[in-house]
Amino acid sequence: MAHLGEDVLERARALVSLYPEKRSALIPLLHLVQEQDGYLSAEGMEEVAELLDLTPAEVRGTASFYEMFHLEPVGRYLVAVCTNIACMLAGAYELMEYIGHSLGARPGETTEDKMFTLEEAECLALCGNAPCLAVNWRYFGDMTPERWDGLAQDLREGRLADEVPPHGTLCRVRRSVGLMAGAAEGAAPPPAGKAPSPPPAAPDLTNRRSTSAAASTVMEAQVQ
Repeated sequence: MAHLGEDVLERARALVSLYPEKRSALIPLLHLVQEQDGYLSAEGMEEVAELLDLTPAEVRGTASFYEMFHLEPVGRYLVAVCTNIACMLAGAYELMEYIGHSLGARPGETTEDKMFTLEEAECLALCGNAPCLAVNWRYFGDMTPERWDGLAQDLREGRLADEVPPHGTLCRVRRSVGLMAGAAEGAAPPPAGKAPSPPPAAPDLTNRRSTSAAASTVMEAQVQ
């Protein structure tokens, strides 16, 4: 029985068709598994191996190289606190200690209710709004203990569900432009005198809720 859901499997096959060599789709497919399961489950990686004609060991070898992938279950929200120089000077270690105490979890641990996993990040590239953190790769800057308390409460009660999806969801914008590798081959040109249809308009993200640092990630618009 397939481990990947029907919709995820359809998206996986569409991704594979974009590449001349199937194995080139490995990392995008791993993101799909992590989106479905919240981490890279053994069953999910085995199915990826089958889709790409690889061995499970080859898939796991790639997955274990990148810190963005988790081979063990994590909380619904992965909280990554930056402790690089700018954030460190702005009190990142004190912030990390406060967050850990408030959650009852040290870096690398998950709360008992499986809601939060805390980790230390090397740099989140939001130095102008230090100290900062990311929740499931969505950025929050100018962080203080008081703001963290409010953020954690909002996350627990689902008030940020539109902004911060569960861990593993890298991109919520589905591919709507570009040609599939298989479909493009041998495709007939548009009739003479008729211009090809314009691509769909880019998604409007202007109303997307911003963080306290007005630094909402644009990853969803860039990764299509």
